[in-house]
Amino acid sequence: METPKNETFRDSIGTITEDGKRAWVFPKKPSGKFYEYRKYVSYFLLIFLLLSPFIKINGNQFLMFNVLERRFNIFGFPFWPQDFHLFVISMLIGVVFITLFTVVFGRIFCGWICPQTIFMEMVFRRIEYWIEGDRNKQRKLARQKWNAEKIRKKGLKQFIFIIISFIIANVFLAYLIGSDKLIEYIFEGPLENISTLISLLIFTGVFYFVFAWFREQVCIIACPYGRLQGVLLDTKSIVVAYDHKRGEAENGRKKFRKNEDREALGHGDCIDCLQCVHVCPTGIDIRNGTQLECVNCTACIDECDHIMESINLPKGLIRYASEEEIEKKAKFKLTPRIKGYIAVLSIMIGLLIGMLFLRHDVEANVLRLPGQLYEHKDGNIISNVFTYKLVNKTSADINDVSFKLMSHKGELKLVSTSSDFVVPSQGIAEGTLFIEINNSVLSGDRNKIKIGVYKGEKLIETTTANFLGPRSYK
Repeated sequence: METPKNETFRDSIGTITEDGKRAWVFPKKPSGKFYEYRKYVSYFLLIFLLLSPFIKINGNQFLMFNVLERRFNIFGFPFWPQDFHLFVISMLIGVVFITLFTVVFGRIFCGWICPQTIFMEMVFRRIEYWIEGDRNKQRKLARQKWNAEKIRKKGLKQFIFIIISFIIANVFLAYLIGSDKLIEYIFEGPLENISTLISLLIFTGVFYFVFAWFREQVCIIACPYGRLQGVLLDTKSIVVAYDHKRGEAENGRKKFRKNEDREALGHGDCIDCLQCVHVCPTGIDIRNGTQLECVNCTACIDECDHIMESINLPKGLIRYASEEEIEKKAKFKLTPRIKGYIAVLSIMIGLLIGMLFLRHDVEANVLRLPGQLYEHKDGNIISNVFTYKLVNKTSADINDVSFKLMSHKGELKLVSTSSDFVVPSQGIAEGTLFIEINNSVLSGDRNKIKIGVYKGEKLIETTTANFLGPRSYK
């Protein structure tokens, strides 16, 4: 977007004063059409974020990211270490999807979907408005000396912030270790799980620090996604934009005066009321153009539309628009870059769906016991010893499991167990087995054999292994 000749505002971020100190942002309470839409989206996502660890599909937690045990559930699909490639593809799809959205709609993810924005603006900030009042009252309270009123309001606010941070920390922990384990720890009591309690208190402290003190600095300083704007955005990206053509006109902005013909005087529609600045949660002036601090929260759109409506001027001075739309009145079109992202995203989604359908409920691995050679038995029989590992990815026990040799005629014997056994739900069955094959059907010293895993008479998985035999000399 076109910006003023004096661009000193780009020399530092809006939340830092000239002497390098923190400039606290006291945004005006937003209201308007977009804010109402954002509330509906935010409440839905808040419910989703808070309940997802406690929702189960086919016995699997809806969302879980258990890094310690390397177990992940995404939308009820369990991913084990053996499924790491599927998890990676899922994460890449998320990255490409967000990238595509950024190219088309700018930082809309930050303003509408990001958990940081949702909790900050729709939970903590609203509590602040409820206790301390709107922008002017908050600034007045911050300036006044510590008296009974200030201690009461600040104390109550911080106490509620700590409680909410503690709740968020519990939910976050449920994502990491699983909701069942978290509930089990709660009923056992904190003293029985000191390490978990310490982790919980650390998470609580982190969330409290972020939402009570660091606040908008997360989006401006810490979040790497905001820095991607300079790489991903172009003149065709739709962002929250100020229409400088209409707002500045020939002679720039001018304060509103009743019954004045602004058009005849060459002044733009912007009346320099600063309401778009006062309502901004990151403290920027959207009229300066696209800035990394802007999270596309649309608060300035609602505020400007309200002002325009009150002085009988058309709404949309600040709106969702691209630079080309404002400069050239050009409509949005799919660019080759956007088409490329769509194609890559479609291919990756198709690949993931195909892999999910081809994935088996049981993962089987049969490996020769390290350091063991073959054994030559009576009747020209060659015996090899193997270890097996079966991973049950479902939430139900798999009963009546057995192995059968599929590629060669021979005998397969399990050690210390019957010919059939049980693989526990979301668990692992391990053991040792012997495979005996007549030397006459072997071809050389290394033979690829195929082993089937059966549930009763139903084949549920196949795997291969190397079978050693005597070297043949011809």
